[in-house]
Amino acid sequence: MSRKKRQSRRKRFLLSLERAAEDFLKHIVEEKPRVLLFIPLILIVWAIERWLFSLASWIPLALAVWATRQYGIYQCKLLVEELNSKWKRVALNTLPITPLEPCEWLNKLLTEVWFNYYNPKLSRRLSAIFEKRLKLRKPGLIERFELQEFSLGTCPPSLGLQGIRWSTSGDQRVMQMGLDWDTNEMSILMLVKLAKPLMGTTRIVINSLHIKGDLLFIPILDGKALLYSFASTPEVRIGVAFGSGGSQSLPATVLPGVSSWLVKLFTETIFKTMVEPRRRCLYLPVVDFRRKAVGGIVHVTVISANKLSRSCFKGRQQDGSSNGPLDAKSDEKDLQTFVEVELEELTRRTDVRLGSTPRWDAAFNMVLHDSTGTLRFNLYECPPNSVKYDYLGTCEIKMRHVEDDSTVIWAIGPDSGIIAKHAECSGEEVEVAVPFEGVNSGELKVRIVVKEWQFSDGSHSLNNFRLNSQHSLNGSSPLLPRTGRKLNITVVEGKNLSAKDKSGKFEPYIKLQYGKNVQRTRTSHTSSPFWNHKFEFDEISGGEHLRLKCFSDEIFGDENIGSAIVSLEGLVERKIRDVWIPLERVNSGEIRLQLSVMVDDNKGTKGSDLDSENGWIELDLLEARDLIGADLRGTSDPYVRVNYGQLKKKTKVIHKTLNPQWNQTLEFPDDGSRLVLYVKDHNSLLPTQSLGECVVDYQRLPPNQMADKWIPLQGVKRGEIHIRITRKVPELHKRPSLDSAPSLSKLHQIPAQIKQMIIKFRDLIEDGNLQELSTCLSELESLEDIQKGYIVQLETEQMVLLSKIKELGVEISNSSSSSTFSKRSSSLR
Repeated sequence: MSRKKRQSRRKRFLLSLERAAEDFLKHIVEEKPRVLLFIPLILIVWAIERWLFSLASWIPLALAVWATRQYGIYQCKLLVEELNSKWKRVALNTLPITPLEPCEWLNKLLTEVWFNYYNPKLSRRLSAIFEKRLKLRKPGLIERFELQEFSLGTCPPSLGLQGIRWSTSGDQRVMQMGLDWDTNEMSILMLVKLAKPLMGTTRIVINSLHIKGDLLFIPILDGKALLYSFASTPEVRIGVAFGSGGSQSLPATVLPGVSSWLVKLFTETIFKTMVEPRRRCLYLPVVDFRRKAVGGIVHVTVISANKLSRSCFKGRQQDGSSNGPLDAKSDEKDLQTFVEVELEELTRRTDVRLGSTPRWDAAFNMVLHDSTGTLRFNLYECPPNSVKYDYLGTCEIKMRHVEDDSTVIWAIGPDSGIIAKHAECSGEEVEVAVPFEGVNSGELKVRIVVKEWQFSDGSHSLNNFRLNSQHSLNGSSPLLPRTGRKLNITVVEGKNLSAKDKSGKFEPYIKLQYGKNVQRTRTSHTSSPFWNHKFEFDEISGGEHLRLKCFSDEIFGDENIGSAIVSLEGLVERKIRDVWIPLERVNSGEIRLQLSVMVDDNKGTKGSDLDSENGWIELDLLEARDLIGADLRGTSDPYVRVNYGQLKKKTKVIHKTLNPQWNQTLEFPDDGSRLVLYVKDHNSLLPTQSLGECVVDYQRLPPNQMADKWIPLQGVKRGEIHIRITRKVPELHKRPSLDSAPSLSKLHQIPAQIKQMIIKFRDLIEDGNLQELSTCLSELESLEDIQKGYIVQLETEQMVLLSKIKELGVEISNSSSSSTFSKRSSSLR
């Protein structure tokens, strides 16, 4: 074995020697091509030495010296190359500015992957940003628009044509490269409806784009993320074409001001989002859970501020107005400031604090409707004996959800530096001290906690493990398809609602809008109301949001005291989500909601197959209330037109009233068609005017069971219609109701409960406990509502029983008349 090892080592040594000799000969040939001319000379010398006289004593020595010298030169060259490469690496990490490096390979790689990967991905992402900016900055010439196509084309941008250069800014390394994007293959198509006086529709096509500027890339968080931005506002040019938009469109002419508006829109969007020092973030996660975040709940605490002075914030506008350090110190002592926190449309405000180092410790719940967000903190001064606030400064903190369910938080640091934090999971606190923009001193200290992220697949960052384990155990997703489910929403209570009425009267109530369905709570009489009002909606496809509006009941029109958009994504069956929703467009106020979903048990049962076979719909149009006035006198002549598939029927006209009573019954064959009610105002000569409309959902009703409901009218400010609807199935005999006895027993218990509540009510009045008094009053109102519901149920059962007796009598009379007729005919025969 040892002999074989020695042989193998010898072979490896000989191979390495041969390779070194080959490299050396190649070097000799490349560096000194004239060496080849010495070969004939060597042959001549060898011939002389062979036949004339001997040169063996000194020629081999000369050749050995020459070869040794050439090999030394070759080794020196290798050492110089190695030292140069090491020097480049050191220079890259230590020198403030490195030399330009060519990057043709980057553009070749981008050309290969642009069409199939980056073009569709960036087109989808930029189209949403572009459409949002268009809606915010729409000119008066355009009434509305629709983005029909968005494609960046097949020509990618050119990066680093002049090379890439690294520089140092403080402790950060910055890579700079040029961007030159000149494409004529872009296609952004918009269908635009023009406003008066032009009217009509037209098409606007953006078919070319030119952007030229310098990009900056800054690695943060030990290389886990990149911040990127433009060094300055880039040069932007776009090409716009106009076309026809349909039968009522304008000719394909140039609209004045549209091109300049689009160029300004492009430039402002880039300037406000990614021009130094405003930067965007690209995170490079190790793990990607392949989930898209659609919103989140953020807890923000404004802790304190430091080094505030009036001269620091206003020195740029009032140069030389200060009288010395004594005036500056007095200004700092009587400085009264507060902070306004903004996140999208949501704003919250702290209390006013005194001094140059105020401390607020004000905590707010904020709602985020995207995977990224910008928290803006505006500092205001509240001068004594003044009703106006003076704006002092602002600072921003940005956050972004990462694919590994963490959160990156970054802001502009001192001297346009970078502050970057990483929260590895939801619930982790991040404390940041952010300087105010554009000033030399003054910073704000805040604490940010992302409580949870909500994802498009219905999961949450707080209960990922529980959902994933349930998925693996059951073998299917815990979320059912978004159809055939009931959405249960309970408006529990509110707190810190902002009352704007100087008289002190404050009567808040809530309106919920889900799709076209609008519901409202009862009116409360305190700034911290307790409603505990439950609503049930039929879940609709694409209904991921619930709109909530809070109003104060006033004599001369209700006042809006806040609104919010509630995300319904991620609701799991039989799981209640209890959340406090902050109100937007106001300084304070939160509403507590309880959200849940459940499967409709009446859908997909065996009875549904019998409902549409030899059955009919019985619709009782009883009355309407609070209709709008269509006539000059403020009244209407209402009637109802019913559309059921291809069938159309209408009721009688009730003249000069806003609360008509029709009490008419209409019947239709049960074929599952859409049932729509149109309330109209009757006119003899003029066309009829709409007083509202509604869609009646009857498909999920059990057979032979009547539903009594008030339905709000859509398309108008107010109005409701009262109907009773039953799905009649002759073959399916209705079983005796098992709920009648419990309804009667509960109905008998309610008066005793009301009596106890009244006794408690008197005790609270004597004690002067206003908070418990409002709670007791709301409970008393809910008991009255329950009592009314049971009474209506009993009346309904009584009417159903009477109708059944009537139908039975009609059938008996018909059978008796048919039997007598048959007897007479047989006798005549």
